[in-house]
Amino acid sequence: MSDTQATPVFNIQRVYLKEASLEQPNSPAIFLEQTQPSVDIQLGVEAQALAEGVYEIAVAATVHTKIGERTVFLVECKQAGIFEIRHIPQELLQQILGIQCPQIVYPYLRGNVADLIQRAGFPPVHLAEINFQAMYEQQLAQQQQAAADGGNGAAA
Repeated sequence: MSDTQATPVFNIQRVYLKEASLEQPNSPAIFLEQTQPSVDIQLGVEAQALAEGVYEIAVAATVHTKIGERTVFLVECKQAGIFEIRHIPQELLQQILGIQCPQIVYPYLRGNVADLIQRAGFPPVHLAEINFQAMYEQQLAQQQQAAADGGNGAAA
């Protein structure tokens, strides 16, 4: 049976916390501060093939809060999932890896980040909902622009 005739397969094999770290270098003095800290949140998505038809998707978050130049806390967390995806056209596979899989993993990341921060003695930081389709389309446009720019530079 060829891939085009086979039934598409999409299974979640596992969702797990891959990495978590917390730093609060100015504790306990920082707990006495009355100033509202600034919060910087960075997100990223990684995908890698583990075996034929098996992929790991990881969504990472970095939450860095500061008062002035002093760090209140720094949390780095990576939530991952292992997915079995077979008999799907390549262009659709890339969308599944870049949109659907991160949407499944992200709620676990949000919960773990909020819990870790709260357990450190701070009010939880709740990561906003993410439109992974818009994020994927933006990354795709950036890749296409970079390829176009690279193509123009090579022809000159």
